[in-house]
Amino acid sequence: MRLPWLDPRDDSQPFPHPDRALIEPDGLLAAGGSLSPNRLLRAYRLGIFPWYSSGQPILWWSPDPRLVLLPEQVKISRSLRKTLRKGLFNITADADFAAVITACTQPRCPDQGTWITPEMHRAYCRLHRLGHAHSIEIWHRNELVGGLYGVAIGRVFYGESMFSFMTDASKVALVLLAAQLKRWEFVVIDCQARTDHLSSMGAIEIPRATFLELLQYYCPLPGREGRWQLDADLLADLLLSISPP
Repeated sequence: MRLPWLDPRDDSQPFPHPDRALIEPDGLLAAGGSLSPNRLLRAYRLGIFPWYSSGQPILWWSPDPRLVLLPEQVKISRSLRKTLRKGLFNITADADFAAVITACTQPRCPDQGTWITPEMHRAYCRLHRLGHAHSIEIWHRNELVGGLYGVAIGRVFYGESMFSFMTDASKVALVLLAAQLKRWEFVVIDCQARTDHLSSMGAIEIPRATFLELLQYYCPLPGREGRWQLDADLLADLLLSISPP
């Protein structure tokens, strides 16, 4: 099957329907196009995201099944509860988006590359300036040690990447994000494809068709655009909820 090609000069060109995505590699739907804000936001609303390496054209994906995390169903392990109670971290939102995405570009292993190309870095920083992309930062002694970033549309948060330079830092970021999104009545965090790390925290796989139905209903609802700020009592309330009776 020939992969559909999107004209980089025409952001109005529609995406193929996600049902046309390849089975192998799972979810590959189209190539080409641009990373303009309009193209990216249209993609996310349709359950499509970009993922490619340096030297490749932009590749667009919509895997089936889709990994999602419901904010009210995040799992906090016993060891993570201990970490939260220690009060090691200061947690912020949208305090340094560029630093978070830069940290996410660092390879997990010395012999691995990164899928966050300079073009991707610029595109998501642009979305952040427009109020659509957001970050959670985890600080230890004024040093950024963990975090995550993603895109918010309506009541859906599309997670893109996370990093951790200190044990449990990225997990703390996800837990606090989920707690805040629950307060804001977000319904789902898109995790894209299955990983053991996210599955251990409560993420589940659902059929792509079900995911697309969720987007149709919840993306048009009023969301939280502009710069985010975590509620002042968020961590204290979370600690109270996970404390033993």
